[in-house]
Amino acid sequence: MKRKGKKRYVFLYIQAGILSFVGLFIIIGLMTTFLSIRISADFMNTALRETDSQKVFHYFLASENKYFAANQNPLKDISITKLAFQLMTNVKPDDYRTFLGKEIPGFSEFDTKIEVAGQGTDFTTLPEESSPPMEVLLKEKEVSQEMLTEDSKENKDSNPKPSQTTNGRKVVYLYHTHSWESFLPLLKNANTPDDAVSSDERVNVIGVGKKLKQNLESKGIGVEQSTVNATEKLHNRGWNANQSYRYSRSLVKEATATNKDLTYAIDIHRDALRKEKTTINIKGKSYARLVFVIGKANPNYEENLEFAKNLHKELEKKYPGISRGVLAKGRDAGNGLYNQDLSKHSILLEAGGVDNNMQELDNSMEAFAGVFSDYFWKQNDAEKY
Repeated sequence: MKRKGKKRYVFLYIQAGILSFVGLFIIIGLMTTFLSIRISADFMNTALRETDSQKVFHYFLASENKYFAANQNPLKDISITKLAFQLMTNVKPDDYRTFLGKEIPGFSEFDTKIEVAGQGTDFTTLPEESSPPMEVLLKEKEVSQEMLTEDSKENKDSNPKPSQTTNGRKVVYLYHTHSWESFLPLLKNANTPDDAVSSDERVNVIGVGKKLKQNLESKGIGVEQSTVNATEKLHNRGWNANQSYRYSRSLVKEATATNKDLTYAIDIHRDALRKEKTTINIKGKSYARLVFVIGKANPNYEENLEFAKNLHKELEKKYPGISRGVLAKGRDAGNGLYNQDLSKHSILLEAGGVDNNMQELDNSMEAFAGVFSDYFWKQNDAEKY
């Protein structure tokens, strides 16, 4: 009887072991099937960037060495549970967008982070990116000569000789990833945002860049500007507008490799929003409003963000309301990189919108150049050049 009892128990143990083993694999299978965790590199960067690395280091030191625990930092302890939850679920409890962003088509556009909100800036007034198909970009529109003539009359050069210069050294690189972005008042028979495209540099963002170049040089700052027709270059390669940053990246890399003095890079765009959101009147003068965009998916994010914040702050002091703020975009909400990994002083600058005229844009470039030059000369000793 005892032997039979022992055999029965052994059989039960073996059976329980097999069932446990099978059950374990079933649980693992269910977890990998229904609880699949997909953590993007961009999300990891965001989650960890918001965690103070010094506090993490201090936390683990204190857990092993009571000396560090006795000298607690006055800052709040980090929440390992909260951090683990964010990494495992890709959800941030204090941000409703993370609950809906992957479920609602188009909702990822709201993944943009408003680092600094300018006057009237919220999630309903974020810049709109419009990338028309190549056939639309290749169809040239007639320029409104009357508007160009009117604007040119108001733009007379009267800049005095600068007191300090970079002595011929070009330190700022201006380029235009979407060089076709133009402005409705400067084109004939153009009425909708999708109509605001042109390869004529007199009426697109290249012309805006030329005005900025002129103003910066009047402040003694050497500038190199790319006036490449991006539409033509993309078409020749068989690419479309979605590959424009890939092309402009080659321009920035080539320029900085050729000229080591180029330490500032500004990619000038224009917003697709309408006039009431992109225009402001300051002391009786009309300006095209500006927006700074920083890519979250690059190692220079913090430096570029600080650069943009400084410019925004100084612009607001002199021209209240001219800046719509500083935005950070990840790969879900845009390119996410914007070539800003190539420089620690790199920004994407949205200048005005589809309804702004050249005079308003010129006014803004003059204002921006003044603020930028003040920042530049504070950071760089003139004797260096």
